[in-house]
Amino acid sequence: MPAHAPFEGGGGQSHTPAILQRLTEENAALRDGITRRHLTDVATGILAAQLQTSPSEAAEHLMRLARAAAASPEDIAADIVNGVAGSITVSAPPAPDREPEDAVRTDARRLRRVTAAAEAEESVSRGAATLLDGGLRPLGVEALWLWRLTDAGCLELMGHAGVGALEAAQWRWIPPAAPLPVRRALTDGEPVWLPDGPADGDVLPGPTARAARAVLPLRTRGSAVGLALAVWPDSTELDERLRVSLPALVEVAGRLLGAAAEPAAELPALDDLLDSLVSPAMTLHRDPGEASLTVEHVNAQAAEALGGAHRVAGRPIEVAFPLVHRDLSAMARRAQYAGFLQRAARLPAEHNGAETPAPLLDVRVLPAGRDRAVVLWHTVSDRRTAVGRAVGRLQGLALFEDDLTTGRTTWTAQTYAIFGMAPDAVPLPLSALRSRVHPEDVDDLTELLTDVVERRKGASAVVRVVRQDGGPRHVRIAAEPLLRESTLTGITGVYQDISAEYHTEVALTATFDQLNAVRAQAVLRHRLVLQLQQAIVPEIPSPARLPGLSAAARYRPAAAEYRVGGDWYDILPLPDGQVMVAVGDVAGHGIDSATGMVALRNALRGLAFTGHRPGRLMGWLNEVTLHAPGHPTATAVCALYDPAERVLRWASAGHLPLLLVREGRARLLEPPHDILLGALPTSSYDERTTALLPGDTLLLFTDGLIERRHDGLDKGLDALRLTAEELGPCSVGEQVDRLLGAATGDTDDDTSLIAIRTS
Repeated sequence: MPAHAPFEGGGGQSHTPAILQRLTEENAALRDGITRRHLTDVATGILAAQLQTSPSEAAEHLMRLARAAAASPEDIAADIVNGVAGSITVSAPPAPDREPEDAVRTDARRLRRVTAAAEAEESVSRGAATLLDGGLRPLGVEALWLWRLTDAGCLELMGHAGVGALEAAQWRWIPPAAPLPVRRALTDGEPVWLPDGPADGDVLPGPTARAARAVLPLRTRGSAVGLALAVWPDSTELDERLRVSLPALVEVAGRLLGAAAEPAAELPALDDLLDSLVSPAMTLHRDPGEASLTVEHVNAQAAEALGGAHRVAGRPIEVAFPLVHRDLSAMARRAQYAGFLQRAARLPAEHNGAETPAPLLDVRVLPAGRDRAVVLWHTVSDRRTAVGRAVGRLQGLALFEDDLTTGRTTWTAQTYAIFGMAPDAVPLPLSALRSRVHPEDVDDLTELLTDVVERRKGASAVVRVVRQDGGPRHVRIAAEPLLRESTLTGITGVYQDISAEYHTEVALTATFDQLNAVRAQAVLRHRLVLQLQQAIVPEIPSPARLPGLSAAARYRPAAAEYRVGGDWYDILPLPDGQVMVAVGDVAGHGIDSATGMVALRNALRGLAFTGHRPGRLMGWLNEVTLHAPGHPTATAVCALYDPAERVLRWASAGHLPLLLVREGRARLLEPPHDILLGALPTSSYDERTTALLPGDTLLLFTDGLIERRHDGLDKGLDALRLTAEELGPCSVGEQVDRLLGAATGDTDDDTSLIAIRTS
């Protein structure tokens, strides 16, 4: 007979529950037998040591004690083991079929036997299983976790019962910045009872967020050794009797952890661990008492992405990452405070000298001790991560997948609800939804399908779905193509019912109509600020005041009138015959940025008359920025041109490179990698010296000229270089106009551009 015959055909299927029940009972009986034998073996060993007799004589003595006490050998063994470990008092409710005193005595003896059997187990996990099966399940507990407190303040999972392997792996470690109930239990030394689960924001293992939990500190000889977590399947009233019984039952777990022969595995050095990764990674370190983070170590992949480890290792984060240091610092602080991973989707490219600097994708920051953090990122988009981020932006998701190979469409239960269809109805593929979409929205659905099927790219749209139960539903569709090499094999994505959101937007629109007067005043205010900014743009000095130079400058305001920017430029002849040329960009937009721009530009004009070199001027300007109202930050380039020597001396505070056009060829002048203005006190700035030839043109500009939303700055810089080469001979005025007209920037930011040409 085939091996599967008892379970298939001929009515065999009906015997399956009985067979499984019998196997379960046999397994429980075997386990109970093993536990009993283990318990009596331990008690026999204790008697042999105390009476100094052989094991066989000790076993006979145990049997005599049982007969004399009219009790089972296991009960006497439990009393012997508990007597050695320390007595355990257990209060338990009486069984309904016994007298109260007899019930308490019998139940207490049974529970003492359970705790003794748990302590006799060979591992913490087996001890946890014995406690759960013998003592905690009658109290409704479905899972037990046991963590040991390490010297570093972390909790290491040493044993568990009623828990899946995957969930156990996810909770192997709890960092010192643990959820509040854990910290309370360890600090106060008292159980924390959570009949309705932890509060919002406190995550603990369990089947649901509302499942009851009890967090119990474990101690031996007066010292904290770890933590126990009991989990119920659902919300539960944790009455007074349970709150007495449970701590007494799990008390033995403290001795299990104290005597555990399972030391924590020795972890490799953090730097070695990062070096073994295949994606970029680095460590950040903060010295005690210091506010700034320092890049401590970068692995080979990070060094390659950043243009070499020497460009960032050992440098303050503001210098190593001038564009994203604020984001990284904030993520590191949140990670340290919360004790968990902090994640960002994408940070801009950092131009640290690499041939093709890439943006920091899927940035993750993890705490690595009190003063260290680990930063991980990718330089190439990971499809699964990108899709996960896209899905994560939606709430109340209803999933679908169309298999174009088999013609099968799969929906989740929420999808049927959105379309008002019965759960047993045939699901509709995305291409067949036109009949259920409002006629005015069919074109939007068609465009989405064209993007996915023909252009092979993800797309989204909002359409009105007409349901049979009446009334349209506003549904957002986000779809992605499934490809095998160049073949489209399917479509997957999500539906989201945003009807409530849509109606809220309609109501808000009606409310906003009542605020037109207020909005008109705000628009007028911003227009006035914009006119103010345009009015204070400096005039270019006359050629008579610029010996040996011709110059032109342009300022293009932000596309949106309410986004007044902080860009500035300046060309200033000095008493010693030199000419100062400068551009700068105050971070942000609005009135504060505009006023900050005026303050810094005027301060630099005044400082330039001291006769000091550009590096010193930038150091002083940094101090001015640090003490300016609103604590602005800014990037800037300050250059002094000496017509007698035809030499340009210049310094940069985190600004873009200069572009030199010579004999029809253009090249970028790499700036010093110095920190932006207003980031750190007492910063010094290096200088570069560039010799200029007759006919050379030098371009200074801000990022609005070349920055694009979806490209790195390197692409914009390269496009500017090629455009400058293609212009051919022309005046500097015509040159800046044509460059501004051909600008590739699409961020709608304001732009400053200066061109100077030697004669």
